[in-house]
Amino acid sequence: MTQLNIITSIHTSTKRDYLARVTEYPKAEAATRAKQWGYDYWDGDRRTGYGGYHYDGRWVPMAKEIAHHYGLSSGDSVLDVGCGKGFLASDLAGVVPGLKVYGLDISDYGLRHAHPPMEGHVVHGSAPALPFPNNTFDLVISLNVFHNLFNWELQGALTEVERVGRGRGYVVVESYRNEEEKANLLYWQLTCEQFCTPQEWSWWFELSGYTGDYEFIFFE
Repeated sequence: MTQLNIITSIHTSTKRDYLARVTEYPKAEAATRAKQWGYDYWDGDRRTGYGGYHYDGRWVPMAKEIAHHYGLSSGDSVLDVGCGKGFLASDLAGVVPGLKVYGLDISDYGLRHAHPPMEGHVVHGSAPALPFPNNTFDLVISLNVFHNLFNWELQGALTEVERVGRGRGYVVVESYRNEEEKANLLYWQLTCEQFCTPQEWSWWFELSGYTGDYEFIFFE
């Protein structure tokens, strides 16, 4: 297992007003709307989700870095667990011609509005029960998904990533290292079901037998 630093530059490029997140709109209502994983979350008001999640090419540099780090080549297969609208998955296929990329998400809305190049390559499903045989993929990735699971689902989800992959995984999770980051995470998040320190995440990885790579994002 290796702690990577791939998505952090994208995460930190966004400026966030943490206090406004809890004072300008009823937080409980915002979370309730977001957890329906529908229009409000993807394309509605920024206070209930992304505020309009459209393809803009922002994931291309990350796709290139992932492809380089894992040495992906034509014929390899990749699964993106929690792919949303499939933007990163599509960019991976774009930077590695011949790469077979698939996405899975729990959001019917997200899949219905998936990036056109991903048509026929996205399926509905949940992380704790991936609908694929053992050792199907050369790489399994999952960005900002596992903290949205209840703790009783997490071990199964990580085990599933290990099961369908071939020993290579990359999981990104939200975390906190101090009380300020914990408060900011609580203020900003809409869909998290658990809040773990890096040490706790490491405990979950070991408990689940997850051997892939990981990255933490922090709300500084």
